[in-house]
Amino acid sequence: QVQLVESGGGVVQPGGSLRLSCEASGSIYGIYTMGWYRQAPGKQHELVASITGGSGSRTTYSDSVKGRFTISRARDNAKNTIYLQLASLRPEDTAMYYCNPVPASGKLPETWGQGTQVTVSS
Repeated sequence: QVQLVESGGGVVQPGGSLRLSCEASGSIYGIYTMGWYRQAPGKQHELVASITGGSGSRTTYSDSVKGRFTISRARDNAKNTIYLQLASLRPEDTAMYYCNPVPASGKLPETWGQGTQVTVSS
């Protein structure tokens, strides 16, 4: 089973930017569609961005982040790292952010890592 470790969160003012990283202990290239999820206090997990495996690397975004967030893979696929660039941040982006393979069923993953906290506040 692949182990995932998220990092890069922090406190930022509205309009600011952050880059989140997700490092996998095993190879994720060509195997999984990887996603970034977030969970705000009192709310369910939300899939905000995903990227397919292999050379195509097709990306999708939720309406709430489209045009502001960018998901990508490390150029060196051996690094097994997924990034999420956050820009034009808003207070409503405040949440714990997690990376995870995106289940083909469309359901939420069953297990979660420790995540990385993003707080947008003036």
